[in-house]
Amino acid sequence: MENRYRNDFPKLHQEGYVYLDSAATSLKPQSVIDAVTHYNQHLSANVHRGVYFESYEATRLYEESRQIIAEFIGSQIEEIVYTRGATGALNFVATAYGLPTLQEGDEIIVSELEHHSQLLPWQAVCAKTKAKLIYLPLNAQGRITVDGFKQVLSSKTKIVALTYVSNVFGFLTPVEEIIKLAHQVNAVVVLDAAQAIQHVTIDVKKLDVDFLAFSGHKMLGPTGIGVLYGKKQLLSRLEPIEYGGDMNDAVGKYTSEWKDIPHRFEAGTMPIAEVIGLGEAVKYLKHVGLDQIEHDTTRLYRYTVQQLKKIDGIQIYNEFSDAGIIAFNLIGVHPHDAASFYAEQQVCLRAGHHCAQLVIQWLGIEACLRASMYFYNTFHDCDQFIKTTKEAVSFFKSVGF
Repeated sequence: MENRYRNDFPKLHQEGYVYLDSAATSLKPQSVIDAVTHYNQHLSANVHRGVYFESYEATRLYEESRQIIAEFIGSQIEEIVYTRGATGALNFVATAYGLPTLQEGDEIIVSELEHHSQLLPWQAVCAKTKAKLIYLPLNAQGRITVDGFKQVLSSKTKIVALTYVSNVFGFLTPVEEIIKLAHQVNAVVVLDAAQAIQHVTIDVKKLDVDFLAFSGHKMLGPTGIGVLYGKKQLLSRLEPIEYGGDMNDAVGKYTSEWKDIPHRFEAGTMPIAEVIGLGEAVKYLKHVGLDQIEHDTTRLYRYTVQQLKKIDGIQIYNEFSDAGIIAFNLIGVHPHDAASFYAEQQVCLRAGHHCAQLVIQWLGIEACLRASMYFYNTFHDCDQFIKTTKEAVSFFKSVGF
């Protein structure tokens, strides 16, 4: 089947190149590359500071991207805060909201599926506030369930910090019901949507989520840019955690006044080209359509898993992923050794603990391979991956693994 979008991605013009690491970083379409290049080549000016054309145009594009992103997730424009990535956004929530809010004995619900950027900030907050991390139990597949959440939810729960889609298993969290239950005890919900935003249609108002974070580079955009969505009434209560240029209204010798949200949280010169590129990435995602992306990715995933299951000598850990992610190992072979074999055949995937060591421990393994596909992949890519897997199993058996 011909992929009508493949030609939009310059990296895929490379003959024999099979990219199956989109869960780490997605490829960039030409329109995103062009948007970043246009800023750097023709504008290259700061935002909110100049009245000359280049600065005015840069500011227009910068704020236009905010509007595009707000519409994409159903938020108000002032509820969109630019950060350096999902990591920066989640650290901001932990520091600006968690530290001044939590007290000794308060509880934060997390899971063993969490990426380190969702887990480690809350560990740090607990160390300082003496709040407690509470882990909800995963089911036998490794999924977050509503029943598991109910087991740990209590009147002591103040924050629920969970992944929307697991970056190891690709499992979708039942966030709608979890948010409703959390709000019944007045807990604030913080969702890591870095693996969800490029697959799932998100309406933050319908979800009623309090904070939501995602990264540009996993959704066809540039690196170094992320987004924090926060409810207006919550963001308005928060103090900045960075101070500098362009976030203040008035500065005195001893006290200063901050701008309204979101600009009070965007101190200094922001990654302007990256913001503009992210806006273009969202335009591209809307052009393709998330329903179409889900359809194409699911077809590729199901086909590949069915073929992999026929191969002796591999173990698949997530047969029913919701986001085109295959976590697996070659039995008896260290994932880094296996990944090197794939790399020699120009098949790009990831090996390691995927910045989610707790779920790797939950599996009882040291590390695993992860192949992640997206709508720009083809069945030919899948066949090359399957062929290389068979060759890898044969090779490692031949040398005594």
